[in-house]
Order: sequence, then C-alpha cells, then structure tokens
Amino acid sequence: MVLLTIMPIFKKKKTIETPATRIWARPEMKVTFRAEVMPGRSREERTFTVKTVLRNGRVSLHEFPDEHREGAFEPINFLRDSVR
Repeated sequence: MVLLTIMPIFKKKKTIETPATRIWARPEMKVTFRAEVMPGRSREERTFTVKTVLRNGRVSLHEFPDEHREGAFEPINFLRDSVR
C-alpha cells in the first residue's frame, strides 16, 4: 500500500492598488475633463487646476464644484508641455 501525501498549493494573492495608495494628481496640477463629460467645449474650457487630492483618490478643483475621479479626466501626459 502506498500512501500519498497531498501538499496544498498556495498561490500568491494579487495585490490591488487602492486609489488612496496610487497618486495620479497633485495640487496645482492642470487636468482636462474628457470631451464626453463636457461636450461642445474646447480643451481650454475643460481644463482646471487641482485644489486638493482627497484620501479616496478623488480631486477637488479650483473654480469648479464637487469631487471628481480620475476616470473623468483625459490621461495625463507629463511630457506634453516639455515638447513645445
């Protein structure tokens, strides 16, 4: 008779970044709303400055009400101004 021992296989859990640990914006940084969020407005009219970054990853803006999440804005290109 042969006895087999079964070894449990442990898989590493995937770590998911929470919005609070991943910083995507900083105060005084310019962010632009996606065109789908503000249709009919030019890029300049959709661009605002970040007032504060909240613990939940959302931002509040200067001269614009409420809190907004990263998905409401166009992807940030940090090199956009340095190319010109």
